[in-house]
Amino acid sequence: MEFDIQGEKIELIQWLTTLNDQSIIQQLIEIRKSESKDWWKDISTAERKSIEEGIIDANSGNLMPQSEARKIYEKWL
Repeated sequence: MEFDIQGEKIELIQWLTTLNDQSIIQQLIEIRKSESKDWWKDISTAERKSIEEGIIDANSGNLMPQSEARKIYEKWL
């Protein structure tokens, strides 16, 4: 049986329009905020620097084949 996400969304919207419990509304607001959180702010300075260096390398054409990258990062994949 396939999950009907559109139907579930409509049910949630209908439920939300009848909701009067401020604590549940606040919890939903917090969930929404956490979902739209900018992960860039949560990573370390070293991680940001590494990503920025990678972008500079890629824009300069300094790339390696995917097979080479896989060998280097295999333990994390």
